[in-house]
Amino acid sequence: MTSTPALAGQVAIVTGASRGLGRSIALALAAAGAAVAVAARSKADLEETAGLVQHAGGRALAIPTDVTSYTEVERLIDATRSTFGRLDVLVNNSGIAKVQPLVDWRPEDWRTVLDVNLIGVFNGCRAAGPHFIAQSAGKVINISSMLAAVGLPGYTIYSATKGAIIAFTRTLGVEWARHNVQVNAIAPGWFATDMSAPAFGPENPKLADRLLRDIPARRTGRPEEIGPLAVYLASSASDFMTGQTIFLDGGHTAA
Repeated sequence: MTSTPALAGQVAIVTGASRGLGRSIALALAAAGAAVAVAARSKADLEETAGLVQHAGGRALAIPTDVTSYTEVERLIDATRSTFGRLDVLVNNSGIAKVQPLVDWRPEDWRTVLDVNLIGVFNGCRAAGPHFIAQSAGKVINISSMLAAVGLPGYTIYSATKGAIIAFTRTLGVEWARHNVQVNAIAPGWFATDMSAPAFGPENPKLADRLLRDIPARRTGRPEEIGPLAVYLASSASDFMTGQTIFLDGGHTAA
């Protein structure tokens, strides 16, 4: 007897889906039966993600989007609903990191990271919220970071934005609970992605060794390992969970 995929008939948006964890989440949601609109600024990489979804038999729509622009995010929501007829899941994954001592940061650098990592989450939730509330159903998955709970020199601004996402998720989860809209977050630890590559590259052997020692599992995560958790949070199995942040970090924050 063949079981029905967990997300059959559902429609999801994944921002920052051109590579890394965003791409893995988009592929996992599609494999679980969802039609997926993938968004990012990099058109070529975005179309590659959509191609991978389609090659695996899923439905995908690539929509180049700058999440710092509310107008573009509204366009993303409208295009997704126009193409697929509905919207059920929003994954706010877009993010950037810049690593350097705080005294070397310029005010405009702070604003750039804030706009992508935090304002992008607000834009996605604000644009999708009215649709979720009107249909009395919806799933929001915000991507935070293990560094919201663990201090690491050079990551002050990045950590601040990711910590704010946890607070935003908690409060919005409470606010939208009465509308049957669940808002949760995933806080990944160190995963093997382009963003984390500099920390684990051959040019930083001491840093890489130190970071691995901090992870009880003694390894970095594989991008495909975030997919099943995203599917759970996007599915009806998580209907009684909201306002929560799940740390997926090999035990780093538990140590």
